[in-house]
Formats: sequence, C-alpha cells, structure tokens
Amino acid sequence: MFLTISRNCMIFLVALALGGCMTAHIEQSRHTLTGMGEGEAVVILARTYHNGNYTESDFIDCLGKNLSKGSQPLPVISDDEFRDSFYPWFEPRTAPRSPAEIPKLLSDSAVAQRFVDTGVRYIVWIEGSTEALEGGGNISCSVGPGAGGCFGLMWWEKDSDYEASVWDMKQLASAGMVSTDVNGMSFMPAVVVPVPLIAPTQTTACKRLSDQLRMFLVEGIS
Repeated sequence: MFLTISRNCMIFLVALALGGCMTAHIEQSRHTLTGMGEGEAVVILARTYHNGNYTESDFIDCLGKNLSKGSQPLPVISDDEFRDSFYPWFEPRTAPRSPAEIPKLLSDSAVAQRFVDTGVRYIVWIEGSTEALEGGGNISCSVGPGAGGCFGLMWWEKDSDYEASVWDMKQLASAGMVSTDVNGMSFMPAVVVPVPLIAPTQTTACKRLSDQLRMFLVEGIS
C-alpha cells in the first residue's frame, strides 16, 4: 500500500514539474518599410486556413486587445466593426485574396472613402489554429467503503500555430509576414483527485505574436 501511494506521489510531482512546459518559435519576413502616422489604424481579420475554417475569434480578440494597450498602444478596429463598415466588400466570397487586388477594390469610390474615414492603414490577416495532438496515459477511479479516488497520469500535446500577413493600404502592397508556433505538453496527474496542468499555448502565442506585430508596424525597420 505504501509503495503504491509513494509511486502515485512521484507521478504527481513529476507531472507538476513538467506541466506547462512550452517551446516557441517566431519568424518574420519584411517586404516594405512600415510605420504608424497620426490618425492611422490597424484592423485584424480572421482568414480561412483550411476546410473553410476560420481562426478562433477569441485569438483575434486577444491580438486586438494586446495591440491596443501597453507602452505603445495602437488604434485597432475590430473584425466585426470593420466587416460591418465595409459590407459587402470583405465578406468571405468578396474579400480580396492578395494585395494585387487592392487597386481594383479601391477603384470603387465608396470603398476608398471608407478607408479614408476609418483611417485603416494596415489590414492584418490571421491564419492558424490551436490543436490538440497526440497524448497518452491512463487514469482509473474507484469507489470503496468509506474511501475512493482516482490514480494515474494522462498527457497530451497542444500546438498553437498562427501567421499574420500584413497589407499596407497606403503603399498598396504586402508589408510582410509574422508567424509564431508555440508547442506545449499538458498533464493531468491524479492522486485521489485529478489535477489538470494545462500548457497555455494559445495565450502565449497571442502575446508573442502581438508583441512582434507591434514592433513590425511601429519600428518599420526590424
């Protein structure tokens, strides 16, 4: 009995030490110089990434909130506000697919005027997702006279992979790309009660991508 309890305690301690362990990778590619002038704003839009799926709305919201606060806050227009203002030009079937289509879009005087009115300088398209990958382990639970509990260990891998494509509406060109990939291992040890130790890969990806985007847009030469 003592050996069983000791073994389960060791499982819990090992999982506690490893829980939330993550690795992150950031890449950047710049095509043009950038900068933010007075009255200019950024809009962050979700782009379909595969099988017609959109990047999670909470990730888009997280990026917007992070960019609009801090020591260098940027004016950010939300996805919903922008699409409503520019309806129907940025609906899934009508939105431009590349910067090469921007001049055609702006040839419509109504669209061009709305960009002037809103001050949108950069459109940032976000593609990607957070997915649970392979895992393993087992937790068994039992109930007995006067006692019960769960014992064991489960683990799984999560990957948050996102890419931001930046369009410069002033230069009518692609300014570049910033991407981040955060991988983490989550654990759920159980010594009587299961305790989830979740690796916050999506939150970390949001923080890193928003920080890099801010530098990309404001500094212009990074």
